[in-house]
Amino acid sequence: MGGDPHIPVMLDEVLTALGGDLAGKRIVDGTFGAGGYTQAFLARQAQVDAFDRDPSAQAAAHMIVEDYGHNFRFHALPFSLMADVIEPDSVDAVVLDVGVSSMQLDQAERGFSFLRDGPLDMRMAQSGPTAADVVNEYTLSDLIRIIGILGEDRNAPRIAHAIVDARNEVPFTTTKELVAAIERAAPKRGKDKIHPATRAFQGLRIFVNDELRELARALFAAERILKEDGRLVVVSFHSLEDRIVKQYFADRMGDAPRSRHMPMSEPRPPLYAALRKAVIAAGDAEISRNPRARSAKLRAAVRTGIVPRNADFSIFKLPNLPWIDARSIKPPLADGAR
Repeated sequence: MGGDPHIPVMLDEVLTALGGDLAGKRIVDGTFGAGGYTQAFLARQAQVDAFDRDPSAQAAAHMIVEDYGHNFRFHALPFSLMADVIEPDSVDAVVLDVGVSSMQLDQAERGFSFLRDGPLDMRMAQSGPTAADVVNEYTLSDLIRIIGILGEDRNAPRIAHAIVDARNEVPFTTTKELVAAIERAAPKRGKDKIHPATRAFQGLRIFVNDELRELARALFAAERILKEDGRLVVVSFHSLEDRIVKQYFADRMGDAPRSRHMPMSEPRPPLYAALRKAVIAAGDAEISRNPRARSAKLRAAVRTGIVPRNADFSIFKLPNLPWIDARSIKPPLADGAR
């Protein structure tokens, strides 16, 4: 999740988007994390299926099982696989809180943060290729695209060249080593508001965890398991995620822009109806107590009774990169997990 592990970002707004009484409702919490959303739903007498590929989350889930028993089920899977284990048309709401969690950022040994020295890892599932594998083995052109497109870093060519030069001497193993290479290539200037490694770390993390394609898959999966009048609520934390959610809703509501050069076609019946404002941002009070909420955006919609359509990934215009497929990575069981 995007904020303090005990205070999920935009919880009040999420509960409002879910609408009214949650007692007896079946809700999918797409990113369990430390269980903040899940516990709020369970406290309101909902039934929750929670997903998380991080083994650390598996261990935390067992504490909730003891309190809520049969009303809570944990799935040690990426949220993109929700439709593989949950029946069609059986869920009242799907809540997706995407991106990296505070719990992951705050643990130096996970390698997500450029502020803490640790192994250059960044894997949410704690298995599969690491960020070190990417910076040490991928081509210069791939690194430029990963950092430039996924990190939205205008200094990507300089940073990628610095990485390749440095790894030819000694391979990268720690976050501190990568930060040093980035700072040499793109030193911070007085007018800069963020650390020069911020965007490069974002791009590597998104790539290592296949985050954009995972989100796209999860959105298509959600439409299959939601009941008519079920609600899809998504909280995102940067423009790449939010753009995917926006494009998905536009396509599924029939509002997607069409080229004037394409032949006219019959409008497709909408799979979702709009819910209140198109996008909601975190409030000033929440941002003041939790700065990580400053970029959070919530989008939500209500499922109609129209039969799900085929998953068309072309609507997202995702970049052509040598993606790591998150679905092929099996997370190890956490200590004490069943």
